[in-house]
Amino acid sequence: MSGISQTATNTVVAMAQLWRIEDEARGKSADIRSALRQDQSTAIVTRLFDMWKKELGKVSGKSKTAEAIRYVLTLREALERFLTDGRVEIDSNIVERAIRPQTITRKNSLFAGSEGGGRTWATLATLLQTCKMNSVDPLDWLSQTLSRIAQGWPVTEIEGLMPWNFKANAIG
Repeated sequence: MSGISQTATNTVVAMAQLWRIEDEARGKSADIRSALRQDQSTAIVTRLFDMWKKELGKVSGKSKTAEAIRYVLTLREALERFLTDGRVEIDSNIVERAIRPQTITRKNSLFAGSEGGGRTWATLATLLQTCKMNSVDPLDWLSQTLSRIAQGWPVTEIEGLMPWNFKANAIG
């Protein structure tokens, strides 16, 4: 197996170890996550960066592999932040999964028949997804919001209509 292939394999194996540690840390307090990462993940991350630096010296400087390694080495500080801050996730998968439905709906709105229709669809889809992200029933929120608007809700208090401010069964 070539050096690059072995480096790629070693990288995947090490990343799998890191994600197993993250599975164990998930749901725990930031302090516990940080301690667990310091105890188990720091050495793995250090070995990865050492391996990448070593490999960089062996590959053509113009290759895609060298480009990728230089990119990662440049971002080392940011990539290691999760090791010391238990509030930081190792990757952005949780956020990406949360916004995927909103993003897909927004992209689909491009085919709404007109530019104005597409903008309206995208706005509504964004508000409905915001409801979901705030654990608010979209139909309840929309019914209450439309009722409040029909009753003359002041435009200066529009923030009060946002899904994150929704109170079920609120009057007025």
